[in-house]
Amino acid sequence: MSLAFEPIPLVPGETERVAKAAFPKGNPYLTLRDELGPIFADADFANLFSTTGQPAVPPWRLALVTLMQFRENLSDRQAADAVRSRIDWKYLLGLELTDSGFDFTVLSEFRQRLVEGQAEQLLLDRLLEHCRVLGLVKARGQQRTDSTRVLASIRVLNRLELVAETFRAVLNELATLVPEWLTEVALESWYKRYGSRIEHTRLPEGVSARDAFAQMVGDDIYYLLECLKESNLPIEWQQLPSMIALQLVWQRHYEVVIDDATGFEQVRFKPKQELAKAAEGVESPYDVEARYRSRYGVGWTRYMVHLTETCDDDQYHLITQVMTTAATVHEAQCTPTIHQALIDKVLSPSEHFVDSAYVDAYLLVDAQTQGITIVGPARRDVTWQSKTANAFDSTKFAIDWQQQRVTCLQGKQSISWSSLMNPEGRPIVKVGFSTSDCAACATRWQCTRAKPPVARYLQLFPQPQYEALQSARKRHATAEGRHQYQRRAGIEGTLSQGVRTLGLRQTRYRGLAKTHLQNIVIAAAMNFDRLANWLNEVPRAKTRISRFAALAPS
Repeated sequence: MSLAFEPIPLVPGETERVAKAAFPKGNPYLTLRDELGPIFADADFANLFSTTGQPAVPPWRLALVTLMQFRENLSDRQAADAVRSRIDWKYLLGLELTDSGFDFTVLSEFRQRLVEGQAEQLLLDRLLEHCRVLGLVKARGQQRTDSTRVLASIRVLNRLELVAETFRAVLNELATLVPEWLTEVALESWYKRYGSRIEHTRLPEGVSARDAFAQMVGDDIYYLLECLKESNLPIEWQQLPSMIALQLVWQRHYEVVIDDATGFEQVRFKPKQELAKAAEGVESPYDVEARYRSRYGVGWTRYMVHLTETCDDDQYHLITQVMTTAATVHEAQCTPTIHQALIDKVLSPSEHFVDSAYVDAYLLVDAQTQGITIVGPARRDVTWQSKTANAFDSTKFAIDWQQQRVTCLQGKQSISWSSLMNPEGRPIVKVGFSTSDCAACATRWQCTRAKPPVARYLQLFPQPQYEALQSARKRHATAEGRHQYQRRAGIEGTLSQGVRTLGLRQTRYRGLAKTHLQNIVIAAAMNFDRLANWLNEVPRAKTRISRFAALAPS
């Protein structure tokens, strides 16, 4: 497909006449077209199309259709029908009333081009550029970030179902590509065992029976993998998504050991306690990037989406950044990426409101060097001393950073100061006291639970991080700090809008890249809606308070 690069047409006269007559009080799409024009241009998507071939549907129109589709939570067929039948859509797209639109498959092809060209961010960034011209977004303002789960578009499987269904998925793919080879190596029992989806079959009951089934599946997987090694099949066929999933499932759930009695290799199904961490675990052969994560006692197989929006008092609140990660990526790992993305857009905030998951001592200092103040509760000290009354946590010690010396409440000074790296490769300081001083101390029970003669030691952040962390904790402990932090709560409403109205909770697609595209389009659709409200002078709604709650004494 190629681009014709035709000039973007004006709204046809008949379309304008009918639309204005049908919507005498206005319409969001009519307002956006009148005030902002077409928003996108074909040149924005030029890198996604060939220079030869049949002319494509103008991508500026497809981008607008995609935003309207997600704003109204429509399927591809419904969106294509809306292009043909909706007057307000035709007005925004600049189409004649008699225009028959396009086939619904064009929308999925357009999304695929965006994903393959890594151009999904255009849908949000071009809209933000218009907002910048209108003065609705700016650098050095206030922004806030929070995350929510996006459930994967798969069925949740237990371990037995996972290993068997993954093997079945490989058999189906090989049956499509190399049916002759597969019939030569397949065992007769496979046709009954893996002929239908595993969850549709009755799995054995009882521990021993289930272990035997898992062992049988493991033997089948091992046999097939050995056959593939000895085959002459093209190497790229052995790198199919289902084959990669099978390799990952095999490595996590099985191992090959030497039987002590026979001396031969034997497949072993690993006990649950021996499994690798969840970040390395495939949960479905149909989406190898979705990961399991539990929170507050509830677990899901999912992705995580992090939304950042402006929150200045005198501005409409618009989403400026979207980040999608696997479920096992911690929020604190996302903070630097979010900050850098906002800096690249020239939209870095002066204050960034986040919850404690996004905050650590290193991030506080790194953000300060970028001119960003992180506002949020720092993580609590988890040592037993900080949780016990009258115990001596690290704040009870006097630290002389210049002399690299620490003094305890009894006036005893440390005898060692070591600069080390923690397991994450970040600098820390380890301080030790004398065993003789600690052994004879009358307040030892308030300081350490180590058995004598082991002395007290402290593990500290370097000075910049230590002081930034203590400052953040002190600020949040004040009434003023807690009142300032209340500004973060508004992002919960944005997440709720995305979940309840636009389908943010459940991904329509499989894979991280496509899920990220969905999240970006949803964010752009929310901005689309908020921008239309601003142009129509619709005020931001205030938090609803019931009549009874309003009677409560202040």
